[in-house]
Amino acid sequence: MPELRTIAQGLRFPEGPVALADGSVLVVEIRRGTLSRVGPDGAISIVADCGGGPNGAAVGPDGAVYVCNNGGFRWHDRDGLSVPGGQPDDYSGGRLQRVTLDGEVTDVCTEVDGRPLRGPNDLVFDADGGCYFTDFGKTRAREMDLGGLYYALPDGSRVEELVFPLHQPNGVGLSPDGDRVHVAETGSGRVWSWEVLGPGRVRRGAELLHGFSGARMLDSLAVDSAGNVCVATLNTGEISVLSPDGELVEQVPVPVPDPLVTNICFGGPDLRTAYITSSGRGVLYETEWPRPGLSPHFTA
Repeated sequence: MPELRTIAQGLRFPEGPVALADGSVLVVEIRRGTLSRVGPDGAISIVADCGGGPNGAAVGPDGAVYVCNNGGFRWHDRDGLSVPGGQPDDYSGGRLQRVTLDGEVTDVCTEVDGRPLRGPNDLVFDADGGCYFTDFGKTRAREMDLGGLYYALPDGSRVEELVFPLHQPNGVGLSPDGDRVHVAETGSGRVWSWEVLGPGRVRRGAELLHGFSGARMLDSLAVDSAGNVCVATLNTGEISVLSPDGELVEQVPVPVPDPLVTNICFGGPDLRTAYITSSGRGVLYETEWPRPGLSPHFTA
């Protein structure tokens, strides 16, 4: 098993890691409502106050960071863990945001075809400069939203619904050649895959890449250079690695048990450094990964 090293702790539910060229890592702190930077020495600084619930993050073609904002959660403290809950009283609405590294925050979109976004969760940019993003939805006392997969251009001139409905769609990633888009559903523990026909166009009908057994639920994901889908696995607190044909080939737990391991990204000169968010405990780990990660199309 890879050895995981703590590089930062005390984060307020970190997610959406983005490795930068200078060795620092951007994370959203969902509970704090910020996009934050973790330096190579572990120092934490706030880049921008996004409000609501910043969730997934990715660098776009203009060098800005695009953030899926879920509008906020109710929060609970349980046995030393920070645990997100349902829609809060101060819910601010879902949106896709553009955040510059000097702290400017603007909304790219808040709705699709007149329907408000509810809880945007994760995103990935394609080579053409558009992003696929998921809307997880929100839960309330006796009801919950259905979610979907969407596509947007960074200037908001195009925002389209590609797949609806999905059950709590969370992590999203593209295959190395961009011909497939993968989505992890949290509650069902399933990873689905669609053939990409062009920028923001997918073939109707999903293929099941993998369905997890037991009580495993899924969060965000990243794809490595071999096309393996590395998906954060809730309850068991690990990163599960799926081959391109859906075989479960590896599971990497965090050293201090946390049922809320939420995300992974790759960085370093050879993309062999993996950064993993242990969100319930507020920890960012790093480790040497057995394979290089998939290089993002855009960097900051």
